[in-house]
Amino acid sequence: MSDEQQAPENQDEYVPPKIWEWDQESGGRFANINRPIAGATHDKELPIGDHPIQLYSLGTPNGVKVTVMLEELLALGHEGAEYDAWLINIGEGDQFGSGFVDINPNSKIPAMMDRSGKQPIRLFESASMLVHLSEKFGEFMPKDGQARAEAYSWLFWQMGSAPYLGGGFGHFYAYAPYKMEYPINRFAMEVKRQMDVLDRHLADNEFLAGSVYTIADMATWPWYGALASGLLYDSKEFLQVHTYEHLNRWAKQIAERPAVQRGAIVNRPWGDKSALERHSAADIDAVLNAD
Repeated sequence: MSDEQQAPENQDEYVPPKIWEWDQESGGRFANINRPIAGATHDKELPIGDHPIQLYSLGTPNGVKVTVMLEELLALGHEGAEYDAWLINIGEGDQFGSGFVDINPNSKIPAMMDRSGKQPIRLFESASMLVHLSEKFGEFMPKDGQARAEAYSWLFWQMGSAPYLGGGFGHFYAYAPYKMEYPINRFAMEVKRQMDVLDRHLADNEFLAGSVYTIADMATWPWYGALASGLLYDSKEFLQVHTYEHLNRWAKQIAERPAVQRGAIVNRPWGDKSALERHSAADIDAVLNAD
């Protein structure tokens, strides 16, 4: 007897072909930029500014992680963390330009070049940038073994968990061409479990690594802080995000940090407060101080 269930009466069952083929007209909000092959689609060099750190990004959660980290370092007086943040418009396929692919072969934002030394260092994947900057400046990573282990554990928890939130729940709930019960229910269950994991941990800890603010908080806040605040996928009521008391306390506490408020608006082409690019502190100041 097969364990497979029959499709609901109001939904045609999908029968996969023996060999998958790319249907470029499959629909969905990002159908025009998703593809099953890597590599550049066109020649386009990336600009290089005057600062040691060159960031090529968009103000989505993965990009916000890095701009928050850079702003936190600048707030501590680390002049070597000065950066140029160039906008990468993924809707127009900027991530498939040759210059971007040379830094990030996975064609996902963000991408970074550290040009402070004799040999430029490329970095892709947001967590690698946070670790690199933390080690470079000796900040936001505890020296104590237990707290350090906690910070790394939560950092990589976030990297492994967010695809279920964004690529799973977010895609099927907000971006798919039509609503599908099974994937929405499956990923909603997973995301609520993730929020419960955080909520239980933060009931006993001020920050993810304990009593100290670390790169784990910077990595997790743009995703799960935004989710708890009702800012992702118009899902506030559906997921009942207000019920996660300790997660909400943490999210609000992080959001009150001046460096977080500065980093959160960089490379953001939407909203009332946005700085499309950042080449000096004045670019952010002008936005935050505008009437």
